[in-house]
Amino acid sequence: MRVLLTGASGFVGSAVLRQLLEHHYEVRILLRPTSSRANLMGLDAELVEGDLLDPDSLIRACRGCQVFFHVAADYRLWTREPGLLQRTNVEGTRNALNAAVENRIDRFVYTSSVATLGLHPDGRPADEDTPSDLASMIGPYKRSKFKAEELVREWVQAGRLDAVTVNPSTPVGPRDIKPTPTGRMVRDSALGHTPAYVDTGLNVVHVDDVALGHLQALEHGRTGERYILGGENLTLHELLAEVSRCVHRSPPRVRLPLRPLWPLALAAEAWGQATGHEPRLTRDTLAMARKKMYFSSAKAESELGYRHRPAPMAIRDAVQWFLGHDVAE
Repeated sequence: MRVLLTGASGFVGSAVLRQLLEHHYEVRILLRPTSSRANLMGLDAELVEGDLLDPDSLIRACRGCQVFFHVAADYRLWTREPGLLQRTNVEGTRNALNAAVENRIDRFVYTSSVATLGLHPDGRPADEDTPSDLASMIGPYKRSKFKAEELVREWVQAGRLDAVTVNPSTPVGPRDIKPTPTGRMVRDSALGHTPAYVDTGLNVVHVDDVALGHLQALEHGRTGERYILGGENLTLHELLAEVSRCVHRSPPRVRLPLRPLWPLALAAEAWGQATGHEPRLTRDTLAMARKKMYFSSAKAESELGYRHRPAPMAIRDAVQWFLGHDVAE
C-alpha cells in the first residue's frame, strides 16, 4: 500500500514515517524545497517536492497513493505573520483534502491537536466530547487547527471522503529539531535554564507512541471520529522535576504567579516584533497556563488498541536526545 505523508521532516511526522516504514508501507513524502532533510537521513522513502499552498503539487503527489497522512502544520504559539500560519494550516488542509478526493484516496488521516478540544475548569481530564468552540481558542495556532479540523469533519459529513482525525497531546522525545515549544522547555530545563515555574499542567506522551497511534487510527479508526493520542497528566513542576532527575539537578523551587508576568509578556512580544525571534513568554501562553491541559486517551485505547509508555520514559528520551544534539535556539 502506498502512502502520501506530509510533514515528514518535522517532529511528529518523522516519527510517523518511521512507523510506516517499520510496518512495511511504501511511503512517498511531500517536502518543500527549503525543508530540512536531517530527520530523513537513511530512510527508504520516495521524496517529491511541493507545498501545501500549491494545490497542483499536492494533486501530483497523491497520484498512485491509497492513503494520505496529513501531518504537516505550522506549529508556533507566536508569529509575526499569523495570516501565513492560518493559510498553511487551514487552506493547506483544504488543498490536501481536495487532492485526496481528486485521486480517490481510500483513507485520509488528519493530524489535529488537543488544542482544538475543550477543557474542564476543575482540571478533570477532557476527552473528545468535551465542548469547545472557535471563540474559546487562544491564539492563531489553536484557531487554525480548530478551523482545519472542522473542514475535515465537513468533508466527511458531505460524503466526500473517508477520513479519521487524531489529536496528539504534548509529544516529547527524539528528533525535535526545531524544537517545538515543549521541546524547547525540556531542553532549557535540562541545561539548567529554568529556575522557576508556573502552576499549570499538561499531558505528556512519547512521540513514538503518537506515531504508532496514527497507524492504529488508519487501521481501526471509525470514519469521521477523532481520537486523543495522549499519555500522562503532569503538573508543569512534575515535568520539570523529572527533567531535573535525568540530569541530576535540583528541580526549580520558585513558583511564579501569572499576573505579574503579563507586563513581561508584553515586552517579550514587542521584542519579538522588532527582531523576528519568537519570544519565550507571550500573553497567549499565559492565558493557556490558567487551566491545566489534562486529557484522557480512553477512547483511543478502547477502539484503536492505543497504548502509551510512562511519562518519565518519554521525558528521559527527550532529554538524552537534546543533550546529544546541538539544537538551535
